[in-house]
Amino acid sequence: MTNISPVFVLLLGMGTVFFGLFCLIVLIKLMSKVMGSAKTVPAQAASAAAEPVKAKAADIPDRKAFDAAIAAAIATYMGGEPQGLRIRSIKKV
Repeated sequence: MTNISPVFVLLLGMGTVFFGLFCLIVLIKLMSKVMGSAKTVPAQAASAAAEPVKAKAADIPDRKAFDAAIAAAIATYMGGEPQGLRIRSIKKV
């Protein structure tokens, strides 16, 4: 059995990695050109998606349930119980 030089193993490994990365770059560029040429969103849907949605407090049918869900989510994130949590206001950002 012949001994394989560590330098050869290093160069072969690095060459394989760089060849694989080069192939990924080429495939990504090719896919972006293919997907970019097709129209994916109609003009009417694109203009509707660009308009921001304005929600008012009256738009939420059950405001108390919404407030309870927000309090439970914040309490869970903080690792505590919602009973000791006091939320002074909820504003849409």
